Amino acid sequence: MMPISSLNRPLEFVSGLLADTTLTKKAYLNTLASMLEYATSLLVGFFLTPYMVKGLGDYSFGLWQVLSRLIGYLSPASGRPTHALKWTLANQQASSDYEQKRRYVGSALAVWAIFLPVVLGLGCIVAWFVPVWIKAPAEFVWTVRVVAFVLVSNILLDALSSIPQGVLQGENLGYKRMGITAGLVLFGGGVTWFAIYLKTGIVGVSFSVLLKTVLAGIVLFLIVSRYVKWFGFAKPLKTDMHVMLGRSGWFLGWNLVTTLLIASDVVVLGLCSSIVAVTNYSLTKYVPEMMISIIANIIFAIMPGLGGIIGAGDLKRAVRLRSEILSFVWLVVTVIGASVLLLNRSFLELWVGTGRFSGALPHLLIVVGVMQLIFIRSDANIIDLTLNLSQKVLLGLLSVAISISAASVMVGYFHMGVVGLCLGIMSGRLILTAGYPLLISRFLDIPLSAQMKGVVRPTLVTILLFSSALFLDNLLQTMRWPGLHSWIGFFLSAAFAGAVVLMLSFFGGLTPEQRESISRRVHRAIT
Repeated sequence: MMPISSLNRPLEFVSGLLADTTLTKKAYLNTLASMLEYATSLLVGFFLTPYMVKGLGDYSFGLWQVLSRLIGYLSPASGRPTHALKWTLANQQASSDYEQKRRYVGSALAVWAIFLPVVLGLGCIVAWFVPVWIKAPAEFVWTVRVVAFVLVSNILLDALSSIPQGVLQGENLGYKRMGITAGLVLFGGGVTWFAIYLKTGIVGVSFSVLLKTVLAGIVLFLIVSRYVKWFGFAKPLKTDMHVMLGRSGWFLGWNLVTTLLIASDVVVLGLCSSIVAVTNYSLTKYVPEMMISIIANIIFAIMPGLGGIIGAGDLKRAVRLRSEILSFVWLVVTVIGASVLLLNRSFLELWVGTGRFSGALPHLLIVVGVMQLIFIRSDANIIDLTLNLSQKVLLGLLSVAISISAASVMVGYFHMGVVGLCLGIMSGRLILTAGYPLLISRFLDIPLSAQMKGVVRPTLVTILLFSSALFLDNLLQTMRWPGLHSWIGFFLSAAFAGAVVLMLSFFGGLTPEQRESISRRVHRAIT
């Protein structure tokens, strides 16, 4: 007679296959919802940004970019309980202890209330002194202070309104917001357009951002109330508060690291060079920076499912899924990065006119820096799922300290401009490029040699494609290729270039096993 364990193996295989299919489907729907929202943001930004540059002027537009990021540094001071709540729920998706989950929500609200006076106090100090730091002209001093305080208020309300979103994402139900939040993005863009039309300047723009945050919080609360049957909050126990405060503390540290990783470049350039220099840099970086949000949306949609697997202790399956995620991320980043290097200069000329491109070398460094950041954030999100954050945060703080210091010296002392800015920031990030894979290797028991071996082929293909894109960009500009001087020609060229780069990347940079894995996932998602 066949042993019972042998009879169970087919059932375990079928169960695992069904679970994989369910996770793939949810990941697909979550990604679709995120990408719909992000596509709407791109559409709004595409039409709104040139209007803002024209309506605000170079100085005010650059000022808005600097203030948005500088005030964003206060975001971690809100405690950011959403991150701790989301990843805690993701780690415990299989739990049916709904009362415990409601206590987690109550703990998140309590953490927000604890940090409320901290943000208000720091916000008032920053709002008062920021005109001095950025050397604002006398006529802009009170404008800067009002905008800064409105943005501080937005940070507080955003931290509160994102708690329902954390519940939705933690329960792997982010797709339930599909279409609704995209409508909110359109609403926010419309309010910003109207504020500029009324000539309210960056003060009006800041209030439009605040209005959208309030409305988004209300809508997300209604969505979660409908689709998460246990949703609510309960008075947390002392142990719950200790757990949530501890995790929120580390997530707070990571949020500070993330904010500095993403936003420090504009602030360093504005403080060490000039506000006007920020405008051209921000416009050149606009399309490359979209890669961060595209990949972040994909990663955030996939990770809750992976969190359930890690929480269940199925590390073998987690290793396989992590490999698939990184292969897919590399494919998307390489395709977009090469296409951007080839076409971004022409895009800027059509979009905001000539004279806005920062140069070929700065452009390459911007794209490479964005690519580096994407892989750092991918591994950072996997570490989040383990709920072991201390080493990750400490490495991150060391990295951003070196990045900002090196960039400030290169821009302020050596006057190397955007090139020095990018080199300084990327040099500090090397700590995370090497450190985070090491942390994941220890937790998931992946040999580091296997990880190193796996990056050789994709790296060589990336170098080849990026070099070819730079050469072709220079050739097309020299020839003044007519197909790039109209929107129709540009989009046709972009579609053709993207398709070619996709084929070269897919067959050149991925192994047969990786190609089969990605193809299988795509097939499961759409069928």
